[in-house]
Amino acid sequence: MAARRWGRVPFGNLSECPNGSLWIMDVFHECAQDSWDVSSIILGLVSIFCFAAASFPQFYQACKTGIMDRALSIYFLLGWLGGDLLNLIGSFLADQLPLQVYTAVYYVLADLVMLSLYCYYSVKNRRGRLTAPINAAFVFLSMGVVSTLSLLGSSATTEGPGTFRGRALLSVPLGDPGSKPFTRSEIIGFTIGSVSSVLYLCSRVPQIHTNYKRKSTTGISYSLFALVMLGNSLYGLSVLLKNPEPGQGEGDYVLHHLPWLVGSLGVLSLDILISLQFLAYRRGRAGSHEERDALLAEQEDS
Repeated sequence: MAARRWGRVPFGNLSECPNGSLWIMDVFHECAQDSWDVSSIILGLVSIFCFAAASFPQFYQACKTGIMDRALSIYFLLGWLGGDLLNLIGSFLADQLPLQVYTAVYYVLADLVMLSLYCYYSVKNRRGRLTAPINAAFVFLSMGVVSTLSLLGSSATTEGPGTFRGRALLSVPLGDPGSKPFTRSEIIGFTIGSVSSVLYLCSRVPQIHTNYKRKSTTGISYSLFALVMLGNSLYGLSVLLKNPEPGQGEGDYVLHHLPWLVGSLGVLSLDILISLQFLAYRRGRAGSHEERDALLAEQEDS
């Protein structure tokens, strides 16, 4: 793989990125010098489109069935949002690839919409009565909005329009080997990224339990998980295809991005298990209206 140097250069100036793609530098602030780098960018873009498309079928399914609060586990949504928030914060602190930051921003925004729909149908089906999980959901919803807006604002003020970001996580600058240790913010970013990966993994467990308990996947769009699986696969590959820093081995590069790789590729096995639940329960699905009526009957009896 061809080595390259990362730095801060003006738009359209390839002096710090020989043989680099001008449009990629202008749009994504990244140095792409060969087909590996370009493939990484393309896969990352396709993964974002997959994640963008994944949410809409679930939004439609929620409005169609009206039982989103029963079909999806609140802990699945909270774990997902918590992981995405930490992923976003960690990406900023650890100076991850710009495309990783863009993807993390969309994760949080989509989660906030999903959680808003859950809260709406939960309050509607319970006739305005709030429970502890719903209160927690409102707290996470508020935190998500505030965190996203603050991070977007700080990104706009600290990163000028004529620069592009390189990866600095636990790496040593070229020409000064071994003399500059990684910063505290980079360590914090790596740690936060690791915690977010754990939340991603744990978030699937409540949803698997909810599906098993209901013996049904009614109210859940399989496209949500199918497109998320595809997006996670492409996202992980986009990181792996990127060339390491000059003087950095491939093993070190993977280690530096390990939390984000685990958060994307590590959850595939659990998503496959959820896919098997869709196959197992598709014949025994209860009608959405029947399940909603049963839910309302339970609330009236209590």
